[in-house]
Amino acid sequence: MTAARWSSATIHRRPLPSGTFQVPLLASPAMATAASSGGHQYVSVKLESPRLAALDLAPHLFGSHPVAGSWDPSKALPMERAADAIWELSCVLPSRHETMDFKLVLKQKADSSQCIVEEGPNRPLACGSNEVEMTDAVFKLSEKDALECKVWVETEMLSPFDLAASWKAHQENLQPSRVRGTYDVVMDVTESRPKNDFASGLELDLEKYVVPTTPSMGSGVYAANLTENPRSLLNTGMSSNNDTTLGILHNLVKGDASPDHYANTKKDVDGRHAPQQEGNRVVFVDRGVGSPRFARPKNETISTSSIKQDCEGKVVPPHNIEKHGSVGMPAAEGAVAAAAVADQMYGPKEDRKLVIVLVGLPARGKTFTAAKLTRYLRWLGHETKHFNVGKYRRLKHGTNQTADFFRGDNKEGVEARNEVAALAMEDMLSWMEEGGQVGICDATNSTRNRRNMLMKMAEGKCKIIFVETICNDQDVLERNIRLKVQQSPDYAEQTDFEAGVRDFKERLAYYEKVYEPVEEGSYIKMIDMVSGNGGQLQINNISGYLPGRIVFFLVNCHLTPRPILLTRHGESLDNVGGRIGGDSSLSEAGQIYSRKLASFVEKRLKSERTASIWTSTLQRTILTAHPIIGFPKIQWRALDEINAGVCDGMTYDEVKKNKPEDYESRRKDKLRYRYPRGESYLDVIQRLEPVIIELERQRSPVVVIAHQAVLRSLYAYFADKPLEEVPKIEIPLHTIIEIKMGVTGVEEKRYKLMDAVNPTAGI
Repeated sequence: MTAARWSSATIHRRPLPSGTFQVPLLASPAMATAASSGGHQYVSVKLESPRLAALDLAPHLFGSHPVAGSWDPSKALPMERAADAIWELSCVLPSRHETMDFKLVLKQKADSSQCIVEEGPNRPLACGSNEVEMTDAVFKLSEKDALECKVWVETEMLSPFDLAASWKAHQENLQPSRVRGTYDVVMDVTESRPKNDFASGLELDLEKYVVPTTPSMGSGVYAANLTENPRSLLNTGMSSNNDTTLGILHNLVKGDASPDHYANTKKDVDGRHAPQQEGNRVVFVDRGVGSPRFARPKNETISTSSIKQDCEGKVVPPHNIEKHGSVGMPAAEGAVAAAAVADQMYGPKEDRKLVIVLVGLPARGKTFTAAKLTRYLRWLGHETKHFNVGKYRRLKHGTNQTADFFRGDNKEGVEARNEVAALAMEDMLSWMEEGGQVGICDATNSTRNRRNMLMKMAEGKCKIIFVETICNDQDVLERNIRLKVQQSPDYAEQTDFEAGVRDFKERLAYYEKVYEPVEEGSYIKMIDMVSGNGGQLQINNISGYLPGRIVFFLVNCHLTPRPILLTRHGESLDNVGGRIGGDSSLSEAGQIYSRKLASFVEKRLKSERTASIWTSTLQRTILTAHPIIGFPKIQWRALDEINAGVCDGMTYDEVKKNKPEDYESRRKDKLRYRYPRGESYLDVIQRLEPVIIELERQRSPVVVIAHQAVLRSLYAYFADKPLEEVPKIEIPLHTIIEIKMGVTGVEEKRYKLMDAVNPTAGI
């Protein structure tokens, strides 16, 4: 895989208008081919009436345009039933059509010649309009009985490009729905649900359904306190005994450290100066995941087939094969295992380890960014730890330091702060020697002297990338400052909140006087990325797969609070039978849950009309989402349940009886076990990465209706669960997990709407 590389590049991010959803609904290829004649108008008509189904009447539409029958009731277009009380019809008209008048008409199912036309004037449909209109339609059934229905008419102008591109996307990226009456992409625009519909079946008090759960996401905990514990201080109660580190620290405080100081003081085990490395050593597998691409020596050509594994599963370089014996390569579990294999190969150690050094003034979101990066990289399988220097400072020097401690001309304060930064870096490097891959150093690191100290400590051991957070939005800064004073242990004993705010702003002013932006080494600058008004991401000298993934992740992160609702589909027929996988429809209980879920979503997100519903392409999730109206629905192949391969459709008892070896292998290591011709949990995590990126990018609520293994994997990301725990996470049927993402971190709440016949069924 060719490594991505950026050099002094800038990415501009501009947010879409609120509520924008540009995926037109197409019913046939003819609509796409019609695009060649110019712009077209998409028309969608929805009719809602709880009484209509009981009257044995079917709604139709007819009007002045030939598409609508030219006022001939016998040629009226039938509307399809989309839900218990919803009928809908959509079509595409040429943009040059005359203003079309139309009406709704009810026909007897037994005798289509019997028609009841709606009362009132014709409904006009102007050419070129983009609007949503909600009105009432009245049908006179008898002298004393009239039927009132709600009608929504949506019109949207679509360019030829819109039509062609949407149809191409439909053909290439979306599986046709196997559920009759549903679409792969649905645009719902209804504003409310009638009070007498099934929505009223769920009590208004949603808190009634809250399930008590053990806090698992650090809700209400200061983010820096969730970082790695300072072992150098906890173990000894004092600073490190590393003379080299303290020597660098002393010289940097004095300001006379030379660029080559650390390299010249490196010693080997005999106390003699170690020679400089002459160049990169070789790695023999193109990683695909992990650290930057390594150069292959020109005088050596070695294929991957020459790499073997010893009896303990460790990779053995080719020159040691005779000593260890010839054994096969380990089976790769997707990109995660490929990275793990490559990490064990011999090569320049400093290139296999990566340190992300946060840079920025206080209250710029450094700890927030570090926490998100740590969670993301751990979830992808990279051994990652977050080291917060403030935590070291509070442990060594206490929490009652005033703003004077942070003055640039306070020599004792500068020396104390540099010392704890060195201790945190030293702990990180020690952890890396024990097997860690990515360390995140969270501090202001606001001067070149401080950053030079960290680079010298890392020289020959790891690669450093600086991530600088810059915010010029005064409203965001004021909010962050007040949140910092409210949460930080530095102000836990401060009884006067406003006095704490003034002290923090004074501390911030001292930092601003000595602040030096990053201009050296490899760096990523995040400029106004959290304000919600766009922003820039500047990158310099960044190469390799993992740094590239970090860039891609950061460009999609923001602080906009929004809920994400995770729920399994309603109980399926296979759930009742205890069968693995499959594509069965819903049981009776599952159908009831789908209606309860629709009511819940309507009430929970009633003020969030830009929310969206995501499902897999399997019919049990599509059917569960079907009663939900008022929100766009999108199907993701990536959300499909774990592929059980040859075991699909079997019960666990049948697997145990017919495939005992597979049953036992899965029992021993459920995370890495891959079903024959199927997937493992690690495979599922890899294909869910685009879903996580898109969830991070969204600024509006999202409802994800998926499957047990998939939701376990997604939940593990938000809860920062170790990979080994993923297959054990409890995701019961008919329960909604609400995850709230925002500046304070991630919080969780669970709602249980009903019980299931077989609550433990699933993969």
